[in-house]
Amino acid sequence: MFGARRRSARQERSGGEEAPAEPYAVGELDDHDEALPSVPVPEPGTWQAPAALEQHLYELLTGHAAAEWENAEAAEEAQGDLTLAYLEALAEDLVYVPFRREETSRDPGKRTFHVYDTRVGRLVAVYTRGMLPRPHPHLVFESYTLADLADDLPRDVAGIAVDNQTPCAMLLSADSEERQVWRALHQEHWDADAHAETLVTLRTGAPPRGPLLHGLALGAHMCFVNGEAWNNPHYHGLGLSIEHERLAKWWGVTDRAQWQEIQRRLLAREVTPWYWEFVLDTRTALAHRSGEGRLQAVDATAWRECVELTLRERAAQLPEDEIGPDWEEFVRHVVGLVGKVLRYEGRFRADGLLAPDAGVRSVAAWDIGRASMMARWGYGARFATRAEMREAVVEASGAARSAHTSWHDFSAGYALGRCLHFDDEEFGDWYLEMLAAHRALTTEADSPWSTVPFHLPRQATPGE
Repeated sequence: MFGARRRSARQERSGGEEAPAEPYAVGELDDHDEALPSVPVPEPGTWQAPAALEQHLYELLTGHAAAEWENAEAAEEAQGDLTLAYLEALAEDLVYVPFRREETSRDPGKRTFHVYDTRVGRLVAVYTRGMLPRPHPHLVFESYTLADLADDLPRDVAGIAVDNQTPCAMLLSADSEERQVWRALHQEHWDADAHAETLVTLRTGAPPRGPLLHGLALGAHMCFVNGEAWNNPHYHGLGLSIEHERLAKWWGVTDRAQWQEIQRRLLAREVTPWYWEFVLDTRTALAHRSGEGRLQAVDATAWRECVELTLRERAAQLPEDEIGPDWEEFVRHVVGLVGKVLRYEGRFRADGLLAPDAGVRSVAAWDIGRASMMARWGYGARFATRAEMREAVVEASGAARSAHTSWHDFSAGYALGRCLHFDDEEFGDWYLEMLAAHRALTTEADSPWSTVPFHLPRQATPGE
C-alpha cells in the first residue's frame, strides 16, 4: 500500500546499495503502519468528526444521502449542489497531499505525485487537516490551496479522492474545466488569515486528561495565533516543506541535531535571558522580606536599587578579566527592565490580562510554552520521534507546574516573555495577539483552561 513502507521491505530494496552517510535515525526509530487514515463508516449521522471542516463535509454527505428527489434531473441538480458546497468548504482551508519522503521537495514543481490507476481514471489522494494520521517517517504531507492543487496536479490526473476511507470521503473530478472552478472558488473563498487567532479543539483523537494533554495545553497561545488545534498529538502543521522553512527561519533549525539542542535548551529554560527571571525573582524576594508577599507592594525604587546592588555584588566576586567592557551598559539595561515590567503589567491590568492586584511572578512560561510547541514542530518536521515528542511535552508539563501556580499565572508569564522578546513596548501585534489569546482562553468553553486542570492529581503518570 502507498506509504506503508515497512522496515523489512526497505531492507530488501536496499540490498547491494551503498548506505547513506547519515542514516535517517527517525525513520528507523519511528516506523509504523498507520501511514494513511482509515476510519470505519458508522451508522448515518452518528460519526463525531475530529474538527469543524470534517463535520461540515460529513453533514453535507449524510444530508444528501438521506434526501429523495422527484426525478433524475432533480437528483443530478442536487448532486451538483453537493459538489459545489463540498468544494467551497475545501476552498476555505488547505488540503494535504501525501508524498513519499524522497519524492517531495520544497519546490512544488519537483514533487512526484503518487497517482492511482483506477477504473474511473487516474486519481490522487487528498486529505483535509483534521483527518491527517499520526506522522509517518517515510510518508509525508504537503499542503495546498485548491488553486495551487489545480495548477500542480499532473494534467493526466482525472480526479481527487478526498478523505478516502473516512466517513467524509468524496470523489471529485479534476479535468481542466473543474480545475477552473477550483481556481474561481479559491479567489472567492480563500483568506490566508481566516484561521489565525482561532481557538481550535479536536473533538476526537486527543489524549486523555493527564500530563501529555496538560503539556499540549501549554502551547495553546501559539496554537491560537496560528489557528491550530492545541490538543493535537499528531502535528503536521502546514506540511513538511513549510514546517522545515518555518523552523529554519525562526529558529535556525535545519536538522535533527539542531532540533535536539534547542528542545533541550527550552526545557532547561536557557533560551530566555537569565536576567529577566533574576529581575522578577528580586521583586519576589523583596515582597516576602516585607512580610506582605504582595508583588505590587514592592517600591519600584527599592526594586531597582536591589537589582543593581545584587549585580554589582556578584560582579565583585569575579576576576576583572571576566567583566566585559559593556558591563555598565548591561547593568543599566537590566535595571531598566524594572520600569519596562511595571509598564507592561499596568497595560496587562488595564486590558484584563492581569488581575488588578496581581503581578508577573515568572517568565518561565515563555520557554516552557515554546518547548511544548518545539516538540510538535520537531515531530512534524520528522526531526523527532513520537516518543521524543511525548517525553518533551510531558517534561514541559512538569516544568510549568513547578514554575507557575495557575493557567492565568502561566499566561501572564508567557505574554510578558513574548513582549520582552519582540514587542519593545510598542504594544503592537506581538502583544495584541497575546491579549486575544488570553481572552479566548479565559472565555471559550473548549479552552484547555476550562477543561484541563493546571494542577494534576498525583496518580497521573506520563503515559496518560
